[in-house]
Amino acid sequence: MPEPRIIPITPKASPKPVTEGSRWTPTLTASPPLSLYVHYPWCVKKCPYCDFNSHAVRDEGIPEAAYIETLVADLESALPQIWGRRVHSIFIGGGTPSLMSPDGLDELLTAIRMRVQLDPLAEITLEANPGTVDSGRFRAFRQAGVNRLSVGIQSFNEAHLQALGRIHGRTDAIAAAEAALTHFEAVNLDLMYALPGQSLAEAEADLATALALGPQHLSCYHLTLEPNTAFAANPPEVPDPDASADMQDLVESRLGAAGYGHYETSAFARPNRECRHNLNYWTFGDYLGIGAGAHGKLSSHEGILREARPKHPAAYLAARQTGEFAQERRWIGAEELPFEFMMNALRLNQGFPRRLFAERTGLPFEAAEGALLKAMKQGFIEVDGETLRPTVQGRHFLNELLMLFLAA
Repeated sequence: MPEPRIIPITPKASPKPVTEGSRWTPTLTASPPLSLYVHYPWCVKKCPYCDFNSHAVRDEGIPEAAYIETLVADLESALPQIWGRRVHSIFIGGGTPSLMSPDGLDELLTAIRMRVQLDPLAEITLEANPGTVDSGRFRAFRQAGVNRLSVGIQSFNEAHLQALGRIHGRTDAIAAAEAALTHFEAVNLDLMYALPGQSLAEAEADLATALALGPQHLSCYHLTLEPNTAFAANPPEVPDPDASADMQDLVESRLGAAGYGHYETSAFARPNRECRHNLNYWTFGDYLGIGAGAHGKLSSHEGILREARPKHPAAYLAARQTGEFAQERRWIGAEELPFEFMMNALRLNQGFPRRLFAERTGLPFEAAEGALLKAMKQGFIEVDGETLRPTVQGRHFLNELLMLFLAA
C-alpha cells in the first residue's frame, strides 16, 4: 500500500516583499484570475531554433509514470498558496505534451480535478506536434478532458520544415490539423515566418493553406535566433528586416481580411475564440506553474511572488524526495511592478483600462504615470479616454523588448 501523502494547510515561509526604491506599497484588494500551467519537457528531438526547456528523448525513454506522480506531488505542495481560488484555465505545454499517453493524460487531469477548484467551463489546452499524433490519439485526448488543441505546424513547406528541424512534413501537418479540427471545437495552429530562405510568396502560401483548413485561432511568430540554440551557433541565412516586415504586414492583412482579430502581438482569433489562458497572462493574472522549469506568478495579501521549478527533468524528479519544488522564489518589488505589468498588458492590441493596473498590481495608477508619459512622448502609447493601448510603433518596440527580456 503506497505511503499516504500529507498536504500542508499553510504555505512554507518565504521572505517578505521588499519595497525599497518606491514610495508605493502594493495593496491588493482581490485576487486576480488564476490559471494552471503544466510543463512536459520531452521532445522527439530538439529543434535548432528552440530555446524552451525541452529535452530530446533518450534511449531509456520517458519516465511518464514517475513524472506524473511528481507533477501531482508538486501540485499538492502548492495547494496552500491557492486555497479557495478557482482555476479558470489549464495549459499543458512543452516540450511535446502530445508524447504523453492518453491514459497518462487522463490520470493527470483527474488528479488535478480532485485537488483544485476547476471551473466547469475551464479552457484546457494541450500542445501537440504533428509528428507525434494521429486521429485516434486526438480523440483520446478529447475524452480525457482537453477541449483546446494547439498544433505546432510552423510551416507547410517541406524545405522550410526540414530547415527548422521538424519531424513532420507537409502531409503530416495537414493531416494533424484536419484531425484536430474533427475532434476539437477550439484549435490553434502555430505558424512561423521569416524562415531560412523563405520568400514572401512562400509565406503567403503557408497562410493560404492554414486559412483553407479553417482553425479558430492562429499564432504567427517571427523566427528569432535565440541565444544558446543551434541556430545561434550556426546562423542560417534569413530574410532581411525589410523582407521580414513585408511578411509581418502580409500576415496581419491576410488574417484580418479573413475575419481573424489581431488581439495580441502574435495571436489572431475568430470572434470570441481568443486563448483565455494567454489572455490571463497578458492581463497580469495569476498562474501556478508545475513541472520541470515551470514558472509561476501568485498574488496574496503579502504581495506578488514569482516562482520557478528546477529546469532539468532529473532535478525536478529528485525534488519529490524533499518536497521542495520551487527552486526560486522572488517577490516583485513595487518599483518593478509598473514595468512588469506594462510588458504584459501592452501586448494586447486593444490595450487596457486604467483600473486594471490598480486591480492587478495593488498600486495606484500614479505609480506608472512617469513611465507612461515617457512612452507617450516617444510615440509608443496612445490614450483613448480610460484606455491605454500601444501604437503600431509601440507594438513593434515592445515585441523586440520582450524578446530581449525573455532571453536575459
